Amino acid sequence: MESTNPQPIPETESKPPATEQEVREAPQAKPAVRKPRAVNAFATTLGVAVLLATLFTAWTPNSLFASNLQDQLNLILTPQAGQNTVITSPQPQLRIGIVAGHNGNDSGAVCYDENGEVDLKEADVNFEIATLVQKSLEAQGYQVDLLNEFDTRLNGYRAVALVSIHNDSCEYVNDEATGFKVASSLETRDVNRAQRLNACLVDRYERITGMIFHANSITGDMREYHAFSEIDPNTITAIIETGFLNLDREILTEDTPLVAEGVTQGILCFMNNESVLPTAIPTFFP
Repeated sequence: MESTNPQPIPETESKPPATEQEVREAPQAKPAVRKPRAVNAFATTLGVAVLLATLFTAWTPNSLFASNLQDQLNLILTPQAGQNTVITSPQPQLRIGIVAGHNGNDSGAVCYDENGEVDLKEADVNFEIATLVQKSLEAQGYQVDLLNEFDTRLNGYRAVALVSIHNDSCEYVNDEATGFKVASSLETRDVNRAQRLNACLVDRYERITGMIFHANSITGDMREYHAFSEIDPNTITAIIETGFLNLDREILTEDTPLVAEGVTQGILCFMNNESVLPTAIPTFFP
């Protein structure tokens, strides 16, 4: 075989070591610049979004139109002292029933003038008083039903309290036939509360009107008032005769708002559990 002569390998030219001056004058290498990571950009975007969401959540509709935006920002971004938030839910209205005695059924007691003409009917007086009581109690936030004497709603009627308003005869009996009377139902399941309603009506009505409690003339008809057995036994009820249409006619017809206020305050005394001395219910002997 023919032999091939290898090519000589060129010698590498060696350079003398750099002097100190050359080292100083040599351009310095720049540090490598890192590209921002995608996760950092995402975190920044997320943070801005959270801040914006917080701002729009914290602002009320009125604050969105506030003139000083910087104040709103400072308020939101400044740590606030913790407060105990009390969540209150609207309470249901308490129901009260007011019966306008004889209304929708008959005239009740009828008064005549010297010419024998009818000049006053008990039902009309009862209705006027009952209407004023209804309005006063509604102004206090109660739900009030104005009921007729034999209202179909009385069957099984449920309320915190029911008061029936009546008046006594137009006939002159004697000089003692003046004042008011109150009787409560003893058919209720809570006799103590029935007695309390009775006591509140007596106390407040007497204080406001100045009329006397005519306990001795409370009749069996009042004790056995028909509504007592018709309503739900859990409803506390009473009947009040606000006066005699003869000797008490002036206060009943000319100062009716005062009479109605006496009844209203008696009911509120019971509803608000106000202080009152218990009034003994007189025992009726037929």
